[in-house]
Amino acid sequence: MELRRVVITGLGAVTPIGNTVSEFWNALCKGVNGAGEITRFDSSKFKTRIACEVKNYDPQQFFDHKESRKLDLYTQFAIIASDEAIKDSNINEDNTDFNEVGVVFSSGIGGINSFYEEVANYVAGDGTPRYNPFIIPKLLPDLAGGHVSIRNGFRGPNFSTVSACASSANAITEGYNYVRSGMFPVMVVGGSEAAVSPPAMGGFESMRAMTTRNDDMMTASRPFDRDRDGFIMGEGCGCLVLEDLEHALARNAKIYGEIVGCGLSSQAYHITAPHPEGLGAMMCMQRALKDAGLETTDIDHINTHGTSTPAGDTSEALAISKLFGDHVKNMPINSIKSMTGHLLGGSSAIEAIATVLSLRDGIIPPTINHFNDDPTIDPNLDIVYWEARKKEMTYAISNAFGFGGHNASIIFKKY
Repeated sequence: MELRRVVITGLGAVTPIGNTVSEFWNALCKGVNGAGEITRFDSSKFKTRIACEVKNYDPQQFFDHKESRKLDLYTQFAIIASDEAIKDSNINEDNTDFNEVGVVFSSGIGGINSFYEEVANYVAGDGTPRYNPFIIPKLLPDLAGGHVSIRNGFRGPNFSTVSACASSANAITEGYNYVRSGMFPVMVVGGSEAAVSPPAMGGFESMRAMTTRNDDMMTASRPFDRDRDGFIMGEGCGCLVLEDLEHALARNAKIYGEIVGCGLSSQAYHITAPHPEGLGAMMCMQRALKDAGLETTDIDHINTHGTSTPAGDTSEALAISKLFGDHVKNMPINSIKSMTGHLLGGSSAIEAIATVLSLRDGIIPPTINHFNDDPTIDPNLDIVYWEARKKEMTYAISNAFGFGGHNASIIFKKY
């Protein structure tokens, strides 16, 4: 089979630090922090009372009241981000056969808050079931992609990938494989999450996965720092339009960058904990390099998963050190979760956007909130702290890891 080159021709984003791609990217490069006190519910009795919420969001700017009541917040974010990406790509029925456009859109949890609210209302009532007729479509994690497909008339494959916090990396990988195999010329891919809600916050809190640094919320997310104590929950969506290079050139499309390899693996170790030796993370990066036909020394930058959990950051850092050896001194790494928080199933999508724009502009956004080096992390790792760094680059990796042992690495190339 002759594999096609796959390029990125459209981007869309709704994030805690910007509600468009340009806002998001500018904020990243400036080291803007998206943390704040939770406004979506009364969190006064929770151990974690902070999150990275999407700011200045009014659904009435995008949906009429009747429509917005049918859509969970995670689906609203997906529609808005995909609208931006599709408009940005300029695919239309004059230059693209919509029968040949597919959608792979992910969510780790889906409409968890809609489900919670319906159950809470039922429990508080007299036992008579009075459920919203849209509750099932609101909670299913595949419905974001369903809405994107229906809204635009895309009749190619349409499904969701669910692999916890690696979900949107898997969505990108699936879209990449469909395009490079020549099966479909255009795939709209991404991930969305809106889990700042009592059950999600309470669940992660009980696992001790989230920070409790409520009184110091602007420095609470501390990837790779000695005193990190867990992630900050984030919300939002990222969307990318992937396209066959020949198809993109034929319609004179703007090209942001290229995907050249993907690697997947399983920790096969524990349902939530990373492998202590970084085995799964190392394997997926190795497989991505093999898929791309590259050597470790070809990689110029890694956008890490970097959640700010004690075990997770140590495991990923160890995997990078083992695989790349002395080259780590020449390969800056970062974690944008220090600014955006952890968008769970949506994180890989916004991090893919950040990686693509890093290559395009030659800028690596910083990892903010670093105060003390962690003695368990290789001191030779070149972690970009506090301020963005300029660097001309050709290849970069974006990593994603999820509960269940799911690992994914994607290699992007400057176009």
